[in-house]
Amino acid sequence: MTIRMRTWFRLFFVALAAGGCTRSDVEGSPRELAPIGPVPEYAQLPGDPAAGYDTVLNAGYVSCGIPLTAWDRLVGETPSTTWIPGRTGRNATLPYAYTAFTSPRSNVELVSANCLTCHAAYFDGELVVGLGNESRDYTDDLSFYAEAVGAFVTDPEERVEWRLWADRVGAIAPYSRTHTIGANPADNLTAAIFAHLDPVTLEWSEELRMDPPPEYVVPSSPPAWWWMKKKNAMFYTASGRGDHTRFMMLASSLCSEGVDEAAAINGMFDDVRAWIASLEAPAWPFAQPDPVLAREGERVFQAACSRCHGTYGPAGVYPNLVVGLDEIGTDPWIAEGATTNTDRFLGWFEESWYAQGAVLTPAPGYVAPPLDGVWATAPYLHNGSVPTIELLLNSPSRPQFWTRTFASTDYDPDALGWNFTALDHGKAGEPDSSERARIYDTTQDGYANTGHTFGDDLDDDARRAVLEYLKTL
Repeated sequence: MTIRMRTWFRLFFVALAAGGCTRSDVEGSPRELAPIGPVPEYAQLPGDPAAGYDTVLNAGYVSCGIPLTAWDRLVGETPSTTWIPGRTGRNATLPYAYTAFTSPRSNVELVSANCLTCHAAYFDGELVVGLGNESRDYTDDLSFYAEAVGAFVTDPEERVEWRLWADRVGAIAPYSRTHTIGANPADNLTAAIFAHLDPVTLEWSEELRMDPPPEYVVPSSPPAWWWMKKKNAMFYTASGRGDHTRFMMLASSLCSEGVDEAAAINGMFDDVRAWIASLEAPAWPFAQPDPVLAREGERVFQAACSRCHGTYGPAGVYPNLVVGLDEIGTDPWIAEGATTNTDRFLGWFEESWYAQGAVLTPAPGYVAPPLDGVWATAPYLHNGSVPTIELLLNSPSRPQFWTRTFASTDYDPDALGWNFTALDHGKAGEPDSSERARIYDTTQDGYANTGHTFGDDLDDDARRAVLEYLKTL
């Protein structure tokens, strides 16, 4: 098997993690938006965290995929370094981001991606569950590979399952190609799936039921799951309020076979939500922070950063604050797209089964995230445009064009982020090659690294102190 095919099998399926929608070219008046300011708390149903962990790793909540027989022929044995504790049966020897299960439509064993496709990543050589994966490659056309799998599927019943999966991958493929490795297409994919689903019955249609999103994918950065225990809204624009499980299970909508199946999956996701809420940020793994400098950094942080990002420790308070675009100044594409010309997607959600107890309505701004373990979550801003926190606190120093190795060990513990190479050109100056996909070009729509200039008023000593304090969170 070629290296390219092996690479694709690590990437072939997207676990949707976001519910917002990107900018659209469809005209229309915006709906009433969520307000700027604090996001209110919504009660969540209780669940069993242990059962939720088992569901994420062993259940077929994304209920279509490739036949296990084809997987074994194409992928074969996988290294034990990709396995994860708590898995049962065939899953015990599958990579952590993939799950084997029996199709609900037949007796065929299938393999699909699970939530950890986007929500687990390696940091300094160790797998961190709940860390957003900022290194996955969504720059290829997945439909080509989905069709290629068919050559390895001969059993008639298995071919029916493969065909269902390949058709749905083909339907969303045009809306899933990012411009840069590491950028996540989840917002666009969610809208593309909505365009094929009946909102009332959740039945899939091969024909589009409404205009899809644009094929230009605006990137998003997968947030850390351990922040969810603090967040009243799941997504950057304060959408994803109310019952969080309805949004967490949106990965299953690609393979939807109706409301009954969705309801059964939802019955498992109260446990999944409880497990996600139990996750804690990892501890700083390098040399211990300087206690004197960290205390000074906490003082600076309290004065300069805590209004939006909250306070920490036993008495810490997170404000769940939406900051308006005019104040935050960061790339507006996701926020503007979610609040202007996406009425058809918001309307679809409001009509759908998913809206029972859940609210997708966005705000014209971004929610400042919690900062527990923020040092592990590079690159920064909602579009992953800034490689280090040091640069986040010093906007004039941010590179316009940059690249990195994507190695989990290539980390700068002083700057708190990925080592990077500044370039003198963007994608327009690079021939079509594998290196082109590694360039982060901040001149592209949706990829800007502007805004969040609050650290510019700090001197170098104050910035260094804040960086030291953030290592303690």
